[in-house]
Amino acid sequence: MSLPSPSDTSHSQPRLQKWWHFFDSWKVGIIPLPIFALAGVLIVVDAVEGSFPSNIVVMTAVLAFCGFACGEIGHRLPLLGKMGAAAICATFIPSALVYYGLLPDPMVKSVTQFFKSSNILYLYICCIIVGSIMSMNRKVLIQGFIRIFIPMACGEVVGMLLGTGLGMALGLDAFHTFFFIVLPIMAGGVGEGAIPLSIGYASILHMQQGVAFGQILPMVMLGSLIAIITAGVLNLLGKRYPHLTGEGRLLPDDSKDGSTNLNEAPPSQFDVSTVASGALLAILLYMIGMLAQQFTGLPAPVAMLFVAVLLKLSQVLSPKMLEGSGMVYHFFRSAVTYPVLFAVGVAITPWQSLMSAFTVVNLLVIMATVLSLIGTGFIVGRKMGMYPIDVAIVSCCQSGQGGTGDVAILTSGNRMVLMPFAQIATRIGGAINVSVALLLLNHFMG
Repeated sequence: MSLPSPSDTSHSQPRLQKWWHFFDSWKVGIIPLPIFALAGVLIVVDAVEGSFPSNIVVMTAVLAFCGFACGEIGHRLPLLGKMGAAAICATFIPSALVYYGLLPDPMVKSVTQFFKSSNILYLYICCIIVGSIMSMNRKVLIQGFIRIFIPMACGEVVGMLLGTGLGMALGLDAFHTFFFIVLPIMAGGVGEGAIPLSIGYASILHMQQGVAFGQILPMVMLGSLIAIITAGVLNLLGKRYPHLTGEGRLLPDDSKDGSTNLNEAPPSQFDVSTVASGALLAILLYMIGMLAQQFTGLPAPVAMLFVAVLLKLSQVLSPKMLEGSGMVYHFFRSAVTYPVLFAVGVAITPWQSLMSAFTVVNLLVIMATVLSLIGTGFIVGRKMGMYPIDVAIVSCCQSGQGGTGDVAILTSGNRMVLMPFAQIATRIGGAINVSVALLLLNHFMG
């Protein structure tokens, strides 16, 4: 067997260079086009055979292919692509495909089973939260947590008043407008908001929980959709008026403590052990949050958030460990966001519920509620010396669909680093709203 001559090698090198350039340059999301095509072929083969195992190997391929494909469609839409359409498409295209029977049933069942059994959403959220907290400036971190409650509270009051007032002006009953349209938007999503509300309504108003939940859920979903679009618009506004945004920071940051800007590229040096330690830190902190939930009732992501803040402020973690958390953040933000949103769309986003809320009156009331909440956050945040666009994007999360809404909203607004504040807005803010509303309802009906 003879070896290729040097001339043969020199002739083949340009062809290889062109192929490698094509391989590295043409991508769908982060996936090289040839790999993306291979994944599509294998998924079609599984669809024809009717076998979609719900194990992590197959589901990784399915979610990556479908999630980045839907995200790419949104990115390429004229104008809308710059307004958060990628997050919307990654969430709502699969929901519509499921409703109209355009996805194979075995795929839908496997994705749903994997999403619910693996808790991948919570893994995603905990890695994003820990990574963003560990990369923040310590002083700005604590100031941000203290100050963010003021624009949040002001926004909720204004949103409730204007939303209910507009509903009454359009001929709706004030009671129905407030308790079944406005309040569900700010209740913190489905699991922490719509379900507890429906249980409370069923008990106090003597109605079936399913009926109450069916009236509440569409408002939650439509409010989240409007918030996603608004976050994309705010991101565009920040690019046009840079002085209004900190690109993921709520407050001007004049001091340096080794923190990094997570909207910038990750460090070029890649240390596997550092990244692995950062990922394990996020997982262990979430486990601590789960234990705290059993004793305090505080949602696990929020309890984990407070523990992460304490670790950051105490400076017990080394700079290398903090860097590892930042690398984990970058990985999950770039590689896992659209696959997770696709799984959310398939597993827990009922298309028919969203469509049932599309009446003119509902749309006007929901838009007035969400936009007044966000606008108040913008104005109050600016008056307090905070970056108004970033405060407004956190305010968007007050009307989001829980943790899934936070992911979609912050992806649309390109501000994933604000996830800790988003969790405060949705979970703590939502829990307060639900508790106060049920107490008021029980008082007036009792």
